[in-house]
Amino acid sequence: MQRTLATAGPLLALLIVIAFFALAEWVSGTEGNFTSISSTRLVGVQSIKVGIAALGMTLIIISGGIDLSAGTASALCGCVAAACLDSGWSIYASIVAAVVAGAACGLFNGVLIAGLRLVPFIITLGSMTIFMGIGKFLSDQGGTITPPRETIPDWLRMMVTQYPDPAWIAYPLIPNFGWGVWMTLVLAIMVAVGLHRTILGRHIFAIGSSEATARLCGVRVQSTKVLVYVIAGALFGLAGCVDIARLEKGDATAGLGMELEIIAAVVIGGGSLLGGRGSVVGTLCGVLIMGVINLGCTALELENQVENILLGVIIIAAVYVDRLRSLKTSKS
Repeated sequence: MQRTLATAGPLLALLIVIAFFALAEWVSGTEGNFTSISSTRLVGVQSIKVGIAALGMTLIIISGGIDLSAGTASALCGCVAAACLDSGWSIYASIVAAVVAGAACGLFNGVLIAGLRLVPFIITLGSMTIFMGIGKFLSDQGGTITPPRETIPDWLRMMVTQYPDPAWIAYPLIPNFGWGVWMTLVLAIMVAVGLHRTILGRHIFAIGSSEATARLCGVRVQSTKVLVYVIAGALFGLAGCVDIARLEKGDATAGLGMELEIIAAVVIGGGSLLGGRGSVVGTLCGVLIMGVINLGCTALELENQVENILLGVIIIAAVYVDRLRSLKTSKS
């Protein structure tokens, strides 16, 4: 029952945000088409990159950690994929290289956190700039690397298109999203199953709830932490490939500030920065809430500052609710 209520909270918040902007558009008389199918598709494809990365961040935050390098690691992996394409590698090998590079970034963070026993905030704050520097080192053109256009197949571009063709699903019963949306949902199901139906998932929750207790129960805390960061890093690497599909290039600076969006999605979705709490469904709702706010402000012709304020208020409210929940749990 508690898990259902925790999941229903972010979903209810998403519905409230949608209803708010739909009503605001109707009252204002603007013609931003906020509630159209086209807008639904747009939110979907624009949320792919943050959505994939947020799945990895969900694992990290549930385990009691945090990763400030998620954005620059993702950008670095995009540069790796672009460099591989520019060197004549196939698109499949380039994507694998990006995912492996992401896993290596996660391994770097995980080994330092587990080995030096420093707080993840400090380690990943340092690795954030390290990864961006490596990305710039790979690209000589002002931090970007643009592979030949013919090396990027059309099927990869269809990953993030707003109007995919052919309509390969039951349209118009379901909005015909770019296939990247469906890939994100498949990954979400895999992460959810891993969290709630495997020993590793139980260990992740146990470490986040109480690391000392988990160790006493025989959980290999340090190796589990390393594995969590490696898995999350692989997801960051896959998210970096979205830049190749959308921008047709790798950009070492594309991840600046992205880590805040990723962490915000998990927190808005009910994840606790104290660890031990979070859900995949909640994270996806958090990603969509940010996407809806972005689209709603655009539809209402509001300035970017308004969007920043709204998102900040929602993040503070989410953290406050988590604080109240933690106090209630400790008292009971």
